[in-house]
Amino acid sequence: MRFTPYTPLLCVLLFLGLMSCKSDDETPPVEDFKAENRKPLGVSAEDLLSDDIYSTLTVELAFNETYRPSNVAIAELQDFLETRLNKPGGISIVQTNVDISQGAPFTIQEIRDIEDENRTVYTEGDTMAVYIFFANGSSSNDTQTTVTLGTAYQNTSIVIYEKTLRDLVLNNPTIDLATLESTTIQHELGHILGLVNLQNDDIHTDHEDPSNSKHCVVEECLMYFESNNGRAIVARFNQRNSVPALDPLCIADLQAKGGK
Repeated sequence: MRFTPYTPLLCVLLFLGLMSCKSDDETPPVEDFKAENRKPLGVSAEDLLSDDIYSTLTVELAFNETYRPSNVAIAELQDFLETRLNKPGGISIVQTNVDISQGAPFTIQEIRDIEDENRTVYTEGDTMAVYIFFANGSSSNDTQTTVTLGTAYQNTSIVIYEKTLRDLVLNNPTIDLATLESTTIQHELGHILGLVNLQNDDIHTDHEDPSNSKHCVVEECLMYFESNNGRAIVARFNQRNSVPALDPLCIADLQAKGGK
């Protein structure tokens, strides 16, 4: 009974402690502003193609100035997007100079880390964002006889191995750099747009190459599997001065998801 005088103080302290815990529990979690751009490849195809949620698109091109893509490739990228995407609010391309001097050949995890450190444009409001990094080095998957030109690795993320493209042109003067760049960029864009049957939701599946899944079986289509054999790449781009077009079935698959 001699502890009775302290009971009210103890109750007040307990009450304050409970209120503090309750307040902490109700603190809303901090939203990850990068979450919309950290999804698996292909899942945002409809958002990119249609204007149902996002009426505007911003594409960020990130590169070391030495490995900036050609003006022709940038202009053809703009044309490709405006031709295939339904974005009445407009499509803009921004350029970001990044200083990446070490690390090649790059693993995909290293490419992800570079994006995380240098990407400046993310999906927000009614504007969707795509990031394309032009690497100043090659892929870690390359061998003495095989090369990787580009990779789409997340729902809005692409890497183009620009140094590899330039090395191919340097050793094979009959290849036009701008055509090689444009073809590689647009091919990888095709993957983030869901081609070919990337999420198993295309309306046409009979044109998916059974030997090279997620690519088109039509040899002259943009989404045809580009062999990573160096000689085959040289043969395919020898004397070519235009980017392969999408075949009608690939176009129909894009239109079914809200594209043009």
